[in-house]
Amino acid sequence: VQLVESGGGLVQAGGSLRLSCAASGSTFSINGMGWYRQAPGKQRELVAGITGGGDTNYADSVKGRFTISRDNAKNTMYLQMNSLKPEDTAVYYCLGVVAGKGYWGQGTQVTVSS
Repeated sequence: VQLVESGGGLVQAGGSLRLSCAASGSTFSINGMGWYRQAPGKQRELVAGITGGGDTNYADSVKGRFTISRDNAKNTMYLQMNSLKPEDTAVYYCLGVVAGKGYWGQGTQVTVSS
């Protein structure tokens, strides 16, 4: 399984971005997926997750602002980020889980200016 993120960039506070995570390879075997982020000097943290059945969960810090979704026909997962804050600045990574093993993308930088 290979995962490639896109959609990051520089945005002003209050703005929006949509991240995409395109999967290739044995995509039929992917069940859970998620978005994580890592800011400089901090540990990687879960932002949002989505099961194969479409159940979602979010970090408290992004609830009401971010929306995770997946299009299984396109083998792509998305993260719609609205009302962005400077503290959302980080490298965002997507994760796909296959038979209990996690596969990571290379990350995409999101920078929110104040």
